Amino acid sequence: MAEPALFCIENLHVRTVEGETPILRGVDLTVGEGEIHALMGPNGSGKSTLAQVLLGSSQYEITAGRILLRGDDITSWDVEVRAKAGIFLAFQYPQEIPGVSVHNFLRQAMSARKGIDLSVLEVRLALMEWMSRLEMDPAFAERYLNEGFSGGEKKRNEILQMALLQPEVAILDETDSGLDVDALRIVARGVREVRTERPKLGTLVITHYQRLLDELTPDHVHILMDGRIVESGGAELALRLEAEGYEPWRH
Repeated sequence: MAEPALFCIENLHVRTVEGETPILRGVDLTVGEGEIHALMGPNGSGKSTLAQVLLGSSQYEITAGRILLRGDDITSWDVEVRAKAGIFLAFQYPQEIPGVSVHNFLRQAMSARKGIDLSVLEVRLALMEWMSRLEMDPAFAERYLNEGFSGGEKKRNEILQMALLQPEVAILDETDSGLDVDALRIVARGVREVRTERPKLGTLVITHYQRLLDELTPDHVHILMDGRIVESGGAELALRLEAEGYEPWRH
């Protein structure tokens, strides 16, 4: 009997909790082990909604469809359970958490993910190793989470979390937004480093821009319009999108 796919989104229909208007209208997407999928689409197409729903946001209601992780139906699981099971979301706009250092936040998150209470030393050693690989100042570990961070620092911190939490599936929600070329390359290199360590990691990259895909080279590209995936293909689809824009897919 074949192993179930790593991560499946099946016929997903979603609306906001307050509203009647549907945002996602039957999204189907399967991410296999080790694959990079890019999801592209204009503003308002539902990309960030999908990211939030996959993490388990309470702002949205799933009206049909389901989400599967290695064959387990996680549709009704809350955020903490999904995170512990190995779903990771790098936020487009990471939140500031005053009074909680990067080190302490990661110790709590890593302990929850592994189901054991990790020592301060254990976490610090792993943290220092990955901060070096991501070209981050070691003093960064004692700063309050995202407080006063530049855009590039916030995004690198998200990749640092991804490296240390060792997820099964990583969802990168417009991780490239607001980054200059140098910061983008550092973030992309960090993603590649994590994937080298964890070759079975499934990755869903939500982006507007070809420049991130030049760095990461997706296996599959999907175009989301009006809450539906209207076309899927290889990396060449992103190049066509760069050249033609979304007009060919507008109805």
